Amino acid sequence: MSALQGKIAWVTGAGSGIGKAGALELARAGAVVALSGRREAELRKVAEQIAAEGGRAEVEPLDVSDKLAVQRTANRIIARHGKVDILVNSAGLNIPRRFWKEIDAENWDQVVDVNLNGSLYCIASVIENMRRRKDGLVINISSWAGKYDTYMTGPAYNASKHAVVAMSASLNLEECVNGIRCCCICPGEVATPIMQRRPVPPAPEELARMLQEEDMGRTIRFVAEMPPHVCVNEIVISPTWNRINIGGADIARR
Repeated sequence: MSALQGKIAWVTGAGSGIGKAGALELARAGAVVALSGRREAELRKVAEQIAAEGGRAEVEPLDVSDKLAVQRTANRIIARHGKVDILVNSAGLNIPRRFWKEIDAENWDQVVDVNLNGSLYCIASVIENMRRRKDGLVINISSWAGKYDTYMTGPAYNASKHAVVAMSASLNLEECVNGIRCCCICPGEVATPIMQRRPVPPAPEELARMLQEEDMGRTIRFVAEMPPHVCVNEIVISPTWNRINIGGADIARR
């Protein structure tokens, strides 16, 4: 039997990048995966890939910054399955005009509303169900920029991802008594479509040396397959060739 057979996983940001990779791996491990994201067409492509591999997926289009829509989505998933065992908060974004000299309040709100508030809304929408069952796993995708101060990601992204780390820790502090576990994954650069929103997009040879989507998918699956008495509190993972440390065209732009 697959390790996650009978488990219900809800993955946000599932249309591409880390969310897509995590959804694929969770389905391969036997979970039924509810796919959320803003682009329904991309979600359906992921669902088709999962089905072609023999897995089960459902499409639930969603903008995680809309708290009422988040709750409605969670309610639908729980109505169908009675539970959410695994929540993966992978929806996230950054903006090209991200530095102090150019960012404005509207752009700041956009980043924080998705990266931080969206994760909170999703957790809040399923936590009572997890408490009642005394079981549940939350995986929050933060960033290297959530652990260390980095230049190239800008103040809104850095602040939101630091806050996701703190929020994850507080979830474990309070909810461990209810059997709820939270893992905060903090990756360095991952070769996902978000890289093209950089002020200076990385060159193909740089992308090839970064973490790849499938690396993150396997990391998410590893956490999900740990037994309920094990809490992997935090994972900090980076490419061996860590461009954040050694510099790139993004930093040269300063």
